[in-house]
Amino acid sequence: MGVADFGGEAKRERRGGTRRRKKMRRLRYRLDMTPLVDIAFLLLTFFMLTTTLITPQVMEMTIPPERTQIEVRQSELLTLRIRADGKLFYNLGTDAPQPISLRDLESLAVRENVRLKNRLITVLKASPNTSYGQVITVLDVLNRAELPITEQLAREGLRRERRFAIAPMSEQDEQEIASL
Repeated sequence: MGVADFGGEAKRERRGGTRRRKKMRRLRYRLDMTPLVDIAFLLLTFFMLTTTLITPQVMEMTIPPERTQIEVRQSELLTLRIRADGKLFYNLGTDAPQPISLRDLESLAVRENVRLKNRLITVLKASPNTSYGQVITVLDVLNRAELPITEQLAREGLRRERRFAIAPMSEQDEQEIASL
C-alpha cells in the first residue's frame, strides 16, 4: 500500500497529502533589564559599605616635645648618622664616628644594649637630603634587633625598655662624617 509504481520508479506516498508544514513562529521575548540593574547597584553598594578596607600600616613612635632636655651620660649614648649619599656611621659616646654596614648594625645594637644592661640610648641623625627609604631601612634593622636584645636581657632578669630618639643633624655632625 505505501509504494506505487509509476513507470518503474518507486515512490512513497506521503500521509496527509502534499501540504507543506507551517513553520512555527518564534515568540520574541523582551526582557526588561531595569530591575536587574537596580539589584546589581544595590549589591555593589552593600558590599562596598560592609567590607573592611585595608588600614594603613603606621609605625608608632613616641617623640618627646622639642624643648625637653634630658641629661645623658656620654658613655651610654649610641649615635647613628646617615649621610646624604646613604652611608651610615656610628659612634659610642665621644668616640670618633666610624662607618658601619646595615648587616653589622643589628649585631652592634644587640651587643651594646646587653653590655650596658639596657641603659643604652640610641640617637638617629639623618642628613636633610637623605632618602626616606634609607631612614626606614635603618629603623627596620633596629627593630629587628629588639627581639634578641629582649631575650638576652630576660635571661639576665632585666626588663627591656627601649630608649631611642631622632635628632636633626647639625653642621658639626656633617663635618665629622664628611671626610670618612
